[in-house]
Amino acid sequence: MRNYFRNTLNPENFHGHGKHPVFFEGWYYKLVDAQAKQSIAVIPGIFLARTPERTQAFIQVFDGANGAVIFVPFTENEFRAKPDKFDIHIGENYFSASQISLKINHPDIQLNGSLTFRNIETWPITLLSPGIMGWYAWAPFMQCYHGVVSLDHEIAGELTLNAETIDFSGGRGYIEKDWGKSFPESWVWLQCNHFGESGISVTASIAIIPWIRGAFPGFIMGFLHRGKLYRFATYTGARIEKFEVFEHSTTIIVRDNHNRLSMEILHSGDAGMLFAPTESGMIRRIPESLNAAVDVCLESIRGSEINTIFEARGRPAGFEFVGDIPKLISMWQANRN
Repeated sequence: MRNYFRNTLNPENFHGHGKHPVFFEGWYYKLVDAQAKQSIAVIPGIFLARTPERTQAFIQVFDGANGAVIFVPFTENEFRAKPDKFDIHIGENYFSASQISLKINHPDIQLNGSLTFRNIETWPITLLSPGIMGWYAWAPFMQCYHGVVSLDHEIAGELTLNAETIDFSGGRGYIEKDWGKSFPESWVWLQCNHFGESGISVTASIAIIPWIRGAFPGFIMGFLHRGKLYRFATYTGARIEKFEVFEHSTTIIVRDNHNRLSMEILHSGDAGMLFAPTESGMIRRIPESLNAAVDVCLESIRGSEINTIFEARGRPAGFEFVGDIPKLISMWQANRN
């Protein structure tokens, strides 16, 4: 019970100590260089399966420039995590909130180097709202839990990817994570912290959430603007005014009683196919782009008076739309009415 409280109030930590199959946990590092020309995602994690042959630790590497995704497997014994803080080793690789050190020498990929992260902008943690999931984080039966480790931070250091050295110094990064039994059936996800200045970041997702009886279209969204985090979520009482997904663009407009956040996402055609958890293993393939763009507008609403707080295009943005999106939209429309 003590571990449950500690981990819920520290969502960045490893939650798998003492867990029985099926269970997965993974951390997502988005790395973009100072010129916003090189985007890489590094995803360390572990999957505990009902059968030993499907149990494994792993590191995925996603090169946003060409859409290549490499899945590097490790044994369960090569995964080591401290119980009281975010401190992960997978083989010779190290991961924390402030640093990664990579020594991957695999037939399909060589990735070596170290990066440090400074001026980390975290999602606030309180007893009643421990992270981006709000009070849902306390529910013990969720299919998938989500956490944001860093909304925005500065990167220092370089990585060598297949003999090409990439200097990430002065670049921007983002870290999130998921854990549970499997990913949702369907969802839309967006993240961008490249709007021409530091300290600006958006993260947003809408998904089909299994619940006690049936399911509902849940959403969690946050916009960081110069030190202030604007939160829009199912648990805050916010509502989605518009949700449209087309072949080349997606529109999401969400508001509460005081603010409205509009996002027009321009899709990119160079998606990579990430490996995602199911209850059978890391066998689901999901498309993600690291080169999308998003037009964001944040407005304050005071009666009939509407003022623009921030408006700009962000690029590069991470973007996913996965599963039965028409079903997700239909559920939102039914819930809206």
